[in-house]
Amino acid sequence: MALVVQKYGGTSVANCNRIKRVADRVIRRKQQGDDVVVVLSAMAGQTNYLISLALEMQSQPDKRELDVLLSTGEQVTISLFSMAVKARGLDAESFLGYQIPIETDAAHTKARIRNIPTEKLKRAISQGKIPVVAGFQGVDEIGDITTLGRGGSDTTAVAVAVALGADVCEIYTDVDGVYTTDPNICPSARKIDRISYEEMLEMASLGAKVLEIRSVEFAMRYNMPLHVRSSFSESPGTMVVKEDESMEDVLVSAVTYSRDEARITVKKVPDKPGIAASIFNPISDANIVVDMIIQNTREGNLTDMTFTVPKGDFQQALEIVERTAKDIGAESVVGDKGIAKVSIVGVGMRNHAGVASKMFDILAKHGVNILMISTSEIKVSCVIDEKFTELAVRALHEGFGLDKENQD
Repeated sequence: MALVVQKYGGTSVANCNRIKRVADRVIRRKQQGDDVVVVLSAMAGQTNYLISLALEMQSQPDKRELDVLLSTGEQVTISLFSMAVKARGLDAESFLGYQIPIETDAAHTKARIRNIPTEKLKRAISQGKIPVVAGFQGVDEIGDITTLGRGGSDTTAVAVAVALGADVCEIYTDVDGVYTTDPNICPSARKIDRISYEEMLEMASLGAKVLEIRSVEFAMRYNMPLHVRSSFSESPGTMVVKEDESMEDVLVSAVTYSRDEARITVKKVPDKPGIAASIFNPISDANIVVDMIIQNTREGNLTDMTFTVPKGDFQQALEIVERTAKDIGAESVVGDKGIAKVSIVGVGMRNHAGVASKMFDILAKHGVNILMISTSEIKVSCVIDEKFTELAVRALHEGFGLDKENQD
């Protein structure tokens, strides 16, 4: 008997018929002898609908009240799912974030999980019930409802699995695993059977939509195996596990991209100690994540500072930086939302030279200009003009042989 945590995304529970099918799948697993804990997202499109309602009330909705509103989406799915299980003769018990409680910090709309007491979940399991947990939501130390940000149900599922000491966390979605790139852009993309936490972490941070980055961080930290699967088929998916030697044989495992990028440039900044902190501390205080940073030195002890932020945080970041620029004596601030980031990922890069230069050659041959570059041990990222995104992805996928079963 295994203890399994299963998470089902919004497309898996998009309507009552799909919720019933998920209930059937969970019951089959339960009848095979495993204990199952279920984590559910809101129905597909529901969160966006709730955000649209909030925007009718405020141009920039109050974040505390937005969390109260958005958390209602998961309340619907966990209750309907529990009813579906009961209608099939088994018992289920639903739990909202505050009922467990899933304890978080107070960063509304972007809260981070601090602790998950397991007494209520374990009691339900011991009583033969299927615990059903609302993903994406928690509660802070003063009792306010919080949400974990986009994709937060993945994080909930992995955190619950870790807290319970589960054998595996299964993430069910509308795709049947992790692919070498987006099949919608590149039809020759292949499903990856096994991938390391590190590679998956890079892919999640670089725009791959299959798993949310914090869920992979949790899994890697506590060595929790993840199984990414489709809720619409019985085929095995992709296992996300600890790296082994065989994974290093593959030079590049995947090509990712993100259109959720914007860049900001602060021009003619005084080049002296403390200036970078003056620019980035206010951005950090606003819980805005900065990704790539490039500094270009000018004559006369001046420099240009360019960095990228999520497109959704662009306007707020721009306003913060414009205020900061006046304080530090910078000349001007310019922004650009028409960019994208393409990346190659693979643990095999650690032991091979020339990977970055090959990437640059491929892009150059296809007329794609590189605006910014960022590297790590296992990835190379380039910021490019957004209109070249699909061309760059296909060129890199083919150029690194990812359309072939056995790469060189």
